[in-house]
Amino acid sequence: MVLRLAIFDCDGTLVDSQADITLAMEAAFAAHALPAPPRAQIRRIVGLSLAEAIRRLSPDCDAETGASLVQAYKDAFRARRATGVLEEPLYDGIATLIADLDAAGWLLGVATGKSDRGLAHCLDRHGLTGHFLSLQTADRHPSKPDPSMIEACLAAAGADRAATVMIGDTAYDMAMAINAGVCAIGVDWGYHPRDELFAAGAQAVAGSVGELRLLLKALEA
Repeated sequence: MVLRLAIFDCDGTLVDSQADITLAMEAAFAAHALPAPPRAQIRRIVGLSLAEAIRRLSPDCDAETGASLVQAYKDAFRARRATGVLEEPLYDGIATLIADLDAAGWLLGVATGKSDRGLAHCLDRHGLTGHFLSLQTADRHPSKPDPSMIEACLAAAGADRAATVMIGDTAYDMAMAINAGVCAIGVDWGYHPRDELFAAGAQAVAGSVGELRLLLKALEA
């Protein structure tokens, strides 16, 4: 029996977290009396590890300021969670898709720029935790597109690269999949446009959860 592994990005793929990420980033820059980057620019760094995201958003700041911005972002995001205003809604159809893939025998993993705490809270809130056998985050890996998170998922699942697919909404996800030698499928409801996903190596880009389901079904053949 072939062990098929589907690895999902989280932000922009499973959940729409752009509002929370943008507001937390703006709060971090405001805490340092720095002008916040444009929201379109913040959207583009979603998926990277936080330290790498800050480096791209504020390339001229020194290491100390960069580290302080990282902490300020974490503090702002946790404050949103603690006060109950954190949203991170699931995209329509995702919960059913995950449950159906699990029931069909797919092994499931997550590879995300979130922290361990952030991912655990997100999946638990939506009742998805039990479906995933491997949860890989920026706490324990280099930033995407380094293939480290995919390699860890492969090891945990005991799956073959040829039977593994990475699903994500950014060019970073697609490049990570290519670097790991696995199939790359993009989704266009997230934060990078279709043309960038294809340019980064996507073999297909789903325009809806239903279309993603069909693409994954085709891989079972």
